[in-house]
Amino acid sequence: MPRLREIPKDEAEESTVAPLYAMLFGARDPVAEPGTATGTRGDWWTVFANSPATLKHAAQGFAYYRSADRKLDPVLRELGQTWAGWATSSQFVFSQHCKSLRGLGVSEDKITAIPTWQTASCFDARERLVLAYADRLVTHSGRVPDALFDMLKAEFSDEEILELTYTTCMYAMHAVMSRALRTEFDDRDDPITEVPAPENFDALDFMGGTRLKTD
Repeated sequence: MPRLREIPKDEAEESTVAPLYAMLFGARDPVAEPGTATGTRGDWWTVFANSPATLKHAAQGFAYYRSADRKLDPVLRELGQTWAGWATSSQFVFSQHCKSLRGLGVSEDKITAIPTWQTASCFDARERLVLAYADRLVTHSGRVPDALFDMLKAEFSDEEILELTYTTCMYAMHAVMSRALRTEFDDRDDPITEVPAPENFDALDFMGGTRLKTD
């Protein structure tokens, strides 16, 4: 379950939360009867409903990137967002945007190859450029070599680059928040834990017969 309280339908703020609940869940209370059309529980929405202003701001961001006014090809946008999910280990963001790519007609070969895009032959030059830039934004915290940015400038307008930068970073943020709050598919225990040693394990032998001083 999420780390923050979920807001039930009867407590939903009227101007922002209630209409979004109606759009996504119909007449159901999303806390008592969770579930969305994409297969998620929907608890991202019920957690964000703790702050109607925050939920409104996030929903406006969704409307921004889906607007027909955007200049960037939506497939390229989604490649950046999907990589943001993968690179931050957010199963929620990665899974949702794989679905978005599929909805835009992207082949299964490309969707499957996103985790290994660096060596995949199915992406064209522009797609690889977008993935390389998204990697620099997310994995390298915005450390982009001049040579890579020059290649972007040769292929895309300044407006397209700004849109790509904004949406990719926005979804890196959503991915991090989802993991921190354990919403949706990111409600998982951390896989990195110590594996216990066998009962007959001798720490002194393991250290080559030398016990380290701790004082």
